Amino acid sequence: MRPELRFVLAIFLMVGVLFGTNVLFPPPPAPEAPVPSAVEGEPEPAEPTEPAVSPSSGTATAAPDPPVVPERRIRVRGPLYEFEFSNYGAQLHSAMLPGFRSFADDDGPVQLLLRNGPGALGSRVAVAGDTLDFSVVPFEVSPAEGLALVEGDDPQELSFTFRSPDGRTGFEIHYRFDPDSYLIDVRGRVLGVDRGLLLTDLGQGLAFNEARPADDEQALAYVVNHTQDGIRQRPLRNFEEDRVEDGPLLWVALKSKYFLAALLAGEDRETERFLGGVFARRPVDLYGGEEPRVSVTAAQSLLPDDSFAYRVYLGPQDFTRLRAIGGDLEDVNPVGWRWLRPVIQPFAAIITTILIYLHNQLGWGYGWVLILFGVMMRVVLFPLNQKAMRAQLRNTAVAPMVKEIQAKYKNDPERQQKEMMKLYREHGFNPLAGCVPMLIPFPVLITLFFVFQNTIELRGVSFLWLPDLSAPDPLYLLPVFLGVSMFLLQWVSMRTMDQVNPQMKMMLWFMPIFMVFIFFQLASGLNLYYATANIATLPQQYWIARERQKAKNKAS
Repeated sequence: MRPELRFVLAIFLMVGVLFGTNVLFPPPPAPEAPVPSAVEGEPEPAEPTEPAVSPSSGTATAAPDPPVVPERRIRVRGPLYEFEFSNYGAQLHSAMLPGFRSFADDDGPVQLLLRNGPGALGSRVAVAGDTLDFSVVPFEVSPAEGLALVEGDDPQELSFTFRSPDGRTGFEIHYRFDPDSYLIDVRGRVLGVDRGLLLTDLGQGLAFNEARPADDEQALAYVVNHTQDGIRQRPLRNFEEDRVEDGPLLWVALKSKYFLAALLAGEDRETERFLGGVFARRPVDLYGGEEPRVSVTAAQSLLPDDSFAYRVYLGPQDFTRLRAIGGDLEDVNPVGWRWLRPVIQPFAAIITTILIYLHNQLGWGYGWVLILFGVMMRVVLFPLNQKAMRAQLRNTAVAPMVKEIQAKYKNDPERQQKEMMKLYREHGFNPLAGCVPMLIPFPVLITLFFVFQNTIELRGVSFLWLPDLSAPDPLYLLPVFLGVSMFLLQWVSMRTMDQVNPQMKMMLWFMPIFMVFIFFQLASGLNLYYATANIATLPQQYWIARERQKAKNKAS
């Protein structure tokens, strides 16, 4: 069973038990164009074509034969990244993140691009019913030796220039790197065209870097942010037909579970602030890769002077960094199921911000931060829990009168209803009063489930015996401890009840065992938070049990 289904089942079961023990049991209940056009009215370009020949041959579609030039790789090294470009096509073929360890077989730095893939950021220009493919031609590179950036340095630029032998066409592109940012500014110009459409290849998905490849495979998707329709996500699994995402778009991104390759519109000029659209083509194996992947291409109109600009983000799904970029890029990994997203997403942003703030301000590891957060949540919810518990005590006191009215007027439903309403008003009886406040923590629990699924700050973070707070507990100690804490909460609550139904006695044992089964495959950080919250609730539960006992003694 998938973790999401386990979690949903656990939530529904907890809600069912919550209502069951408060309503059903004592206290008693109350009776497609291939390439999207970026400019309205612009002539429709031809569908982009794949390279007609290999890069080593030195030829490109719709371009004269250039001289044969040996391929070489140009490296850009910085504190946060190590990129490797090819002089053919000015394409990116390697993007490593030294600050993050890959948990795949090689166990080296995270590699974003497929090792045997076609690369990314190749450029083509669709114009006048033809496509100029600059992703397979040799470029001159400046500086030829690449770049080496040091933390705190000013941004540096890597330039690629191509001119056809006859001088009729040309292409230049400049990548500007900041040593302290994963964001790359890109600008360029096309020669010999008239108002064309720039097509930029994002590649064929991201490489897998998690210990369980299924985690990355399940999360692998391309995402777009439409200016009117908002964020849309398209999983790359079982991708059966070509798709066109019409613009205007703020950005398009390829994502795995924790990492991201995004292309964003430029900011310098008004006409560059939107992408025209995205073309996603179903898997084809043209490059001899290990596995065919979906090809994703972004389109944008050239400016009147045939120039262009955009930005590229190659890095982790770091909430703080993505939010600073703007355009709602921090929501590239939509949180929760679509129907719950409007509720869960704001909770996720708030909780993530709190966890990061506590971690940075206190200097504590995330394990201790989660324990503190669990205690804080119970302190914040203490008044609501008190209100719920007192409502239960009132309901318990009124229960005999409810039964008396039901028995007295069992043959007169109308009179029974009137008497019950009168009783409710006089004694403040509300069968749901003890349940509704207790449901408030569930949005937090649901949100934390998704926060732990995709928050890069928790990836690979160890705590005590736990090697990774975002992964299940390898020793299953936390799920067992969680089950014990649930048993204690129910036992303390039930020990002062006048009557305990057999169903409740069964749930006392069944519910903790079932929760252990549900939670043993979920993130250990989620188990840690939930178990801490349960333990923090025990003193309040014990106090309420004593209040219930006092009320029972007073009534007798």
